[in-house]
Amino acid sequence: MTSLLNEAAEAIGDPAGSVTSESGRTRADDIACAARVLRTEADALNALADGLDGAFLRALDTLHGIRGRVIVTGMGKSGHVARKIAATMASTGTPAFFVHPGEASHGDLGMITRDDAVVALSNSGGTHELSDIIAYTRRFDIPLIGMTRRAASALAEQSDVALILPPVPEACPLGLAPTTSTTMMLALGDALAVALLERRGFSAADFREFHPGGQLGRGLLKVTDVMHAGDGLPLCRLDSPLSDVIFEMTAKRLGCVGVTDGDGALVGIITDGDLRRHLAPELLAERADRIMSPHPKTIRPKALIAEALRVMNEKQITTLFVIEADRPLGIVHIHDCLRAGAA
Repeated sequence: MTSLLNEAAEAIGDPAGSVTSESGRTRADDIACAARVLRTEADALNALADGLDGAFLRALDTLHGIRGRVIVTGMGKSGHVARKIAATMASTGTPAFFVHPGEASHGDLGMITRDDAVVALSNSGGTHELSDIIAYTRRFDIPLIGMTRRAASALAEQSDVALILPPVPEACPLGLAPTTSTTMMLALGDALAVALLERRGFSAADFREFHPGGQLGRGLLKVTDVMHAGDGLPLCRLDSPLSDVIFEMTAKRLGCVGVTDGDGALVGIITDGDLRRHLAPELLAERADRIMSPHPKTIRPKALIAEALRVMNEKQITTLFVIEADRPLGIVHIHDCLRAGAA
């Protein structure tokens, strides 16, 4: 531990014994304090994990079975955690939002319906601002899940399911500031959200629907989001004359044309390189099937553009036809993937 403290102090350009306050506190003391907090909270999370039981499963069943939304509420620091839990659930396939208990007493109870469930957070279990929400759930038979440290509390006793946090100390040396308790609440909320995600089979594609912005959204784009389709899809028939093929390739400006058979299935591809290799006075008299390359590289509609970019890099090609049941739905160019931010 002493070695760790010395290394940390040296990393910030200060000797481990450097005094940082009039009380004689050193850099090493600061590192030791931070390490103590993290270890205290880590121990609390281990205790929380070891104590998971049927109550967690009942809470999970309750949230999975409702037709409405999950209403998460709490006051003070618990309220801040409740907001984050609601946001995590909403982004992972469980409709949820935060209701402030104070505002609930002044009209926002109307946001909670009988199809919903309420998750209420309170370290003590006796937060008086929650009383109106608790009473409202009891009056209208709305499922209530309480998250608290005290089993013998108003919140725990009134809840349909009480999630009791283990009796571990706060990381604050005064034992007053919510630290360990809020960390456990946050982690338990994450556990509920992820367990619900897995029960529902929530996929990366589903996740993208709620995260269209930023790098995450770009990374989860599918080829169907960027492909050229409809009139923008360069296609010809097996028996098309090369004059028509050249016209189609020039009009669509993607450097290739897909060749389809009588059933509309993709059977080949003609690239501008193919045209150059067969360049001769009699070229325009040829048919598409005479110079096409069979079995073109394709990709499925639900593939991410990152996968399309990988395939194009591996095969050293610039386009992929998007097919379903052997029929071309569209075509994706490497520039489309790069513009979408796949690289």
